[in-house]
Amino acid sequence: MLRRALDDSYADVVRSNVTAITATRLAANAAYRYAPPFLATIARGLDVELSDLGVALAVAELCGLASPLIGRLVDRLPRRTSMIAGLIGTASGALLVSASGGAVSFAAGLFALSLAKLVFDVAMGSWIAEHVPYERRGRVVGLTETSWALGLLVGVSLMGLVTAATSWRWGYVTGAVGVAVMAVVLAGRLDRSAPTTSSSAATVDPVTRLPASGWLAVAGVFGLMASSQSLFVTFGAWLEDEFGVTTAALAGVTFGLGALELGASSLSAVRTDRWGKERSVVAGTMVMVPAALALSLLDSQLAMGLVLLGIFIAAFEFCIVSAIPIGSELVPGRPARGLGAMIAFGTLGRALSAVPATRLYDELGLTPAALVAAGCAALAGVAMVARRRVLS
Repeated sequence: MLRRALDDSYADVVRSNVTAITATRLAANAAYRYAPPFLATIARGLDVELSDLGVALAVAELCGLASPLIGRLVDRLPRRTSMIAGLIGTASGALLVSASGGAVSFAAGLFALSLAKLVFDVAMGSWIAEHVPYERRGRVVGLTETSWALGLLVGVSLMGLVTAATSWRWGYVTGAVGVAVMAVVLAGRLDRSAPTTSSSAATVDPVTRLPASGWLAVAGVFGLMASSQSLFVTFGAWLEDEFGVTTAALAGVTFGLGALELGASSLSAVRTDRWGKERSVVAGTMVMVPAALALSLLDSQLAMGLVLLGIFIAAFEFCIVSAIPIGSELVPGRPARGLGAMIAFGTLGRALSAVPATRLYDELGLTPAALVAAGCAALAGVAMVARRRVLS
C-alpha cells in the first residue's frame, strides 16, 4: 500500500518492503507506547501509586543510554538479524510486563521490552540509511514513522479495548502476540544478502565522534522527548481525575491522538525533504510551546484541553519524524552509531522528565507538567536553530 508513495527512483527493495516494515514497527510501537496513557489503570491494578510507576517508567527509559553500544553492535551485524532479534525481545518483554506483580518487576519487564525495541529501531533506521540517499530519506522515514502514530491509533487503542474488557495484563499479551506475528512476516520478506548501499553509507569516516552540529542535534531531540513525555505520562491521569474519564473513553482519546499523529507523520513525509530537516523541527516547536503554555492555563476545561493536547502531540510528531533522518548522518558511514546517539539522548530526555512530571502532577495537577513541556520544547527549537547556523 505504501509502495505507491515511492516512485521508481527509490530502490525496489525499499518499495517492496516499506509496507511490511511499517506494519511491523506499528506492532512494536503499540507494545512500547501502551504504558503511559494507561499508567493510572496499571497503577491501580498493581496497587501502587502513580508516582511509583513514573519512577519505573524512568528506569525502563534509561536502557536507551545503551543505544550507542547497540549502534556499534548493529553496525557489525546483518540488519535482518538485528531486526528480528529486536522483535523477539520486544514480544518477550511485553509478556514479562504482563506477568509483573509490582513496580519493580513492572520496571524490569518494561526495561527488557524497551531495550529490545531499541535494537529493532536502530537496525531499521540503518537499513533505510543504506538504501535511501539522505536528500530523499525524509519521505521514507516519514512513511515508516506513520507506524508511531498508528501504534497509538490502532495498536494502543485495541490494547485499551482489551484492557477495558479484561485487564491491562491481557492488553500486554495482545501486544506481544502482534509483535511475534509480524516478526515471522518480516523474517520471510527481508533479504539475507548485503544491501545496495546509498552514497552516505558507502563513505566510511574513521572519525566516529559527534561534531558540534551533531551535539546540537541530539540536544534538540533530548528537548523534544522530554517535552512530550511530560504530558504523555500525565494526560491519562488528568482525564481520569479531573473529568472522570473511563478506561474505554481513554482508549478513544488515544485513538484520536493517534489520528493526529498520523496526519503529522504524513505531512513530514511530504514536506520535510523540501523544507529542510532542521527548519521543519524549529517550525514544529513554534507550535508546541504555545500549545503547552495554553494547556497549563486551561487544564480545567475538557474540550479546550483536549484540543490543545492534540495540537501539541501532532506538532511533536512532526518534529521528531523530521529529526530522525538527521541521526543517520551524524557519523558518516556509520548510520547506526549516529542513530544510537540520538536515541540515547532522546531516551535520557524521557527518563529525566517522567519522574518530575508524575510527582508534580500528584502534588499540583497538570499545570506544572505542561510548563515543563513548554520549556523543553523551547530548548529543542533553540538547539536546532543553533545547528542550522553551525552548518551554514
